[in-house]
Amino acid sequence: MESLDLRVLADALNWKRSGHAVTLVTVVETWGSAPRPPGALLAVRDDGVVSGSVSGGCVEDDLIARTKAAFKSVSTADQDASKPSMIAYGVTKDEAARFGLPCGGTLRLVHEPLQEVAWIEQLLQRTADHHLVARTLNLSTGVVSLSDASRGQTMRFDGATLTTVFGPKWRLVLIGAGQLSQAVAQMAGMLDFEVLVCDPREEYETNLGMHGVQRLTGMPDDVVRELMPDAHTAIVALTHDPKLDDMALLEALKSAAFYVGALGSRRNQATRKERLAEHFDLSVEELSRLHGPVGLGIGAKTPAEIAVSIVAEIIEVKNALTPAPASAPGCSLAA
Repeated sequence: MESLDLRVLADALNWKRSGHAVTLVTVVETWGSAPRPPGALLAVRDDGVVSGSVSGGCVEDDLIARTKAAFKSVSTADQDASKPSMIAYGVTKDEAARFGLPCGGTLRLVHEPLQEVAWIEQLLQRTADHHLVARTLNLSTGVVSLSDASRGQTMRFDGATLTTVFGPKWRLVLIGAGQLSQAVAQMAGMLDFEVLVCDPREEYETNLGMHGVQRLTGMPDDVVRELMPDAHTAIVALTHDPKLDDMALLEALKSAAFYVGALGSRRNQATRKERLAEHFDLSVEELSRLHGPVGLGIGAKTPAEIAVSIVAEIIEVKNALTPAPASAPGCSLAA
């Protein structure tokens, strides 16, 4: 469900629209060291341009050469009619050495000439609407079908069909547009989060024009409620103003957001929880979801250091909720 793979599909769609032939390559099985998990995507254009990765660089050159040769050897009509096939790397000792697989890594890939793009358009639209989508490829026909997926569903491959799951981008909602929020937004953007910021205070209005950040207008509690946070959403209150933070947290803690955090000392957090419990209808379980003091305990002092601790804790929680790859990396496949 990495948004990197959604970008790969978006690139493949644009290339096909521009008249290029495109092949999709999907990791279906790994043994030993594997820096890219099952389900990871690579798109290869007819001129050798690529998007994404399936090995971290070890086998991409060979895949590019294979794809370019295949596109040159057949007509466009034959390309469109060609079916998916299997490719394996690292099966023999000599091949492992040739492709730089020093840790004994082995990859099995599905090589899929892209025939039509309607399913890509539908998948990208559905994930943009924050839906989970399962894509099933029939290897004997090359036909692709889409269906709703559930959280926790993982890639499945039985040799005849390949089902991969695509989800919406992880998003981060920041309450407050101060210096700390700007640092958090910048780091989260580098991690490919969709970042949204809400701060109704006029004196912070100029800070809301951060590059790559969407501004949410209105009071924070109204904004969070209307946003309908899902399990791909993290919410962090950073204003230090209870009138803004508490009401936003009230809505956030009742939502499906996977992470809810608030800036403040341990004493302030204890006072906040007492206040929320006394004046609002929040259960003990809901209050226990509040991360505060927000961030990992790394002794952070500056806004940038605090931002690192906040983003790191969000990533820690996100990854704990995300199913682990079938074969976790032990060391790089790169030579």
